Amino acid sequence: MGGPLDTVAGLARQLAAREVSSVEVTRAALDRIAALDHALNAFVNVDGDGALAAAAAADAARARGGAGPLAGVPIAHKDVLMTAGLPTTCASRMLATFVAPYDAHVVARLKDAGTVLVGKTNMDEFAMGSSNENSHFGAVRNPWQPACVPGGSSGGSAAAVAARLVPAATGTDTGGSIRQPASYTGVTGLKPTYGRCSRYGLVAFASSLDTPGVFARTAEDCALLLGAMAGPDARDSTSVDRPVDDYAGSLAARPADPSRPLAGLRVGLPAEFFGDGVDGEVARAVDAAVGELRRLGAQTVDVALPRVGLSVPVYYVIAPAEASSNLSRFDGVRYGHRAAEYRDLADMYRRTRAEGFGAEVRRRILIGTYVLSHGYYDAYYLKAQKVRRLIADDFRAAFGRCDVIAGPTAPTAAFRLGDKADDPVQMYLNDIFTIGANLAGLPAMSIPCGFTGDGRPIGLQLHAPAFAEARLLTVAHRFQQATDWHARAPALPPA
Repeated sequence: MGGPLDTVAGLARQLAAREVSSVEVTRAALDRIAALDHALNAFVNVDGDGALAAAAAADAARARGGAGPLAGVPIAHKDVLMTAGLPTTCASRMLATFVAPYDAHVVARLKDAGTVLVGKTNMDEFAMGSSNENSHFGAVRNPWQPACVPGGSSGGSAAAVAARLVPAATGTDTGGSIRQPASYTGVTGLKPTYGRCSRYGLVAFASSLDTPGVFARTAEDCALLLGAMAGPDARDSTSVDRPVDDYAGSLAARPADPSRPLAGLRVGLPAEFFGDGVDGEVARAVDAAVGELRRLGAQTVDVALPRVGLSVPVYYVIAPAEASSNLSRFDGVRYGHRAAEYRDLADMYRRTRAEGFGAEVRRRILIGTYVLSHGYYDAYYLKAQKVRRLIADDFRAAFGRCDVIAGPTAPTAAFRLGDKADDPVQMYLNDIFTIGANLAGLPAMSIPCGFTGDGRPIGLQLHAPAFAEARLLTVAHRFQQATDWHARAPALPPA
């Protein structure tokens, strides 16, 4: 019987053939969450009654005919996306009791496609972190090695998919927060082009960088989900009014030479992604994956991204500056946490924000306020924006010589919980290969490509030009048709 152990595409086929009902699949997912999530802490809220009601509605829609491929498929949403009638906490004490009054655009689109929401996933507070240790509800654990982090900030969604609690989950990617946890947990994670999916209803961290995306087992699954999520939205001024490609259909196209399905593809290899700082086991797995792309017919070419090494300092000026502005609304006046005792209005602000925000969020607000302050705006924020443009120009030049860019998703595999908690700079360097795509607004994804000797997953990252998600997904799909890294699952107790 199908269930959370199956892929989205496989489950969709079983539902369409009436081999299984959505109620059965959803109940299986809820049972698995109840049995296993106490050890992972991937969920902050589970809506069993709502999920079963939605599943029954999906079964009825299929019985009437005309239901889409995603109808009845159980999914989870990262708790930074508004979900009407359910808590949206951003894993923060500040919003611990907040119930969303409306659905985010991508949530509504997936609901309209018939997906069944089983719950909201844990995350780094307000999406600020690379390990999912910065949550008011406690750290998430990696299903492959529970002593290790799952990555962040979308670690709950990644862990839920890796542990087969749900076939797919949404995430958001501001500096690698989908791709890095996908790499650490051995799943497929897709960050679309900035503007491809609406940010309406996404609780903002850094507005010029935040991008809704998805986790699933396969590129095929991501194609199905992106097809439902993507599209223009008049409520989001950064949403692009551009037709949505048939992502799933592009994967089904038969290559001219099935033995070399990537013939003609040029894969760019930036020296900046393969130098010092990359763990030896990660480098070997990525080299082997690039060799597989060559075997499938791709040609590799050397490209240069000379300023991508500046991505981390540029990001940690721009993102905190935008966070400082966005999070100023959480003041205890309108909604969210309010300090119980205070002397006056200014004291209420201070106490509320000190109590409501965790250490990492406070750190980034302080950095952001500083770089935006009088006398420092030109020296830091404006200069960072200029370098951001240069980084985007480097990607543009590289894509003049290649069709996709490949490299490691992260310099190491998942590290142990607590190992970097006291060293913010080392934590920030985990995103050194992922931030560039956010600064340039490009689509990128991570796909499983190997394991360390002690069984921690390793991810291959692929970049493509803006709005070339179909190309990106096709390359990943051909790789996954020829390998089985994405099919491997962690050894967990039976649910």
